[in-house]
Amino acid sequence: MSAGRFLVIVPTYNERENLPRKVPRILEQDERIDILVVDDGSPDGTGELAEQMSRDDPRVHVLRREAKDGLGQAYLAGFRWGLERGYDLLFEMDADISHPPSALPKMIEAAKTHDVVIGSRYVGGRATVSNWPIRRLLVSTFGCWYARAITRMPVRDATGGFNCWRREVLESVGLDRIRANGYAFQIELKFRAFRKGFSMLEIPILFTERDTGESKMSRAIVREAIWRVWWLKIQDILGRL
Repeated sequence: MSAGRFLVIVPTYNERENLPRKVPRILEQDERIDILVVDDGSPDGTGELAEQMSRDDPRVHVLRREAKDGLGQAYLAGFRWGLERGYDLLFEMDADISHPPSALPKMIEAAKTHDVVIGSRYVGGRATVSNWPIRRLLVSTFGCWYARAITRMPVRDATGGFNCWRREVLESVGLDRIRANGYAFQIELKFRAFRKGFSMLEIPILFTERDTGESKMSRAIVREAIWRVWWLKIQDILGRL
């Protein structure tokens, strides 16, 4: 895919300090990249800052939502926005420093031959993370193994949130049917693409724990991921995906 238009979707909630650090680094990777900030009513002024950045740079766009409604719903809104405007590749990316913008060119290159490209923390069977508390590492490692064992999906980083999707994938998986909203959203979207027969490739990234702001991980998110994997498996067996 030598030509085309690419959209990096960045969901935000109280990321005012991180946004000015992240946006320029994303844009400098490729002139074909635009950014969509999807802000869920951040009380710290993230939405207002994003709108100011949008006024200063036409490659930055903002979708403001009234309240915090979950990661999955933010991405679904961003996907629909991007598909309506004809973007060829759509990326998921965190607002903090955890996902390296320097990996974007490699992902764009990989998307020439694959439908889904995953910026993976677990390529080669080992974790490539920096400054992560051991508890988070264990939860993430177990979560990815758990999802892979139940779904038989050939993806090591099933819960990872740094992903590139060809528009054809998102048009085919049935966005309106996706029910997961936390980190299980990443599992469900990948599983639906896998069951549709789309090709998937993982490329290694170094995941770095955020140094500003608060993690959105919670026990409710973990619980959803645990039962949602079985729901996906059962729906697949019944032919209801």
